[in-house]
Amino acid sequence: MASIAELERDIISKGKKERLSAAGVRGRCGERRAANQKIVALAWKMYESKDYSISQNVHATGSSQATLYTNLKARN
Repeated sequence: MASIAELERDIISKGKKERLSAAGVRGRCGERRAANQKIVALAWKMYESKDYSISQNVHATGSSQATLYTNLKARN
């Protein structure tokens, strides 16, 4: 059973390496894209003005709440 599990793990690992190398050929690095700094700056201004709720801020900027909170937390 252990040898079958090891074989399966090797197959999965090989497939992952092939997908990452194919993505590299297409110009992708396989990582998440960074948040757009213009949107983050707009969200920060909206947050500081205290005129907009978090849900209004998320709707206006088109980002997620998690992205908004992560970037706001980094600024504080």
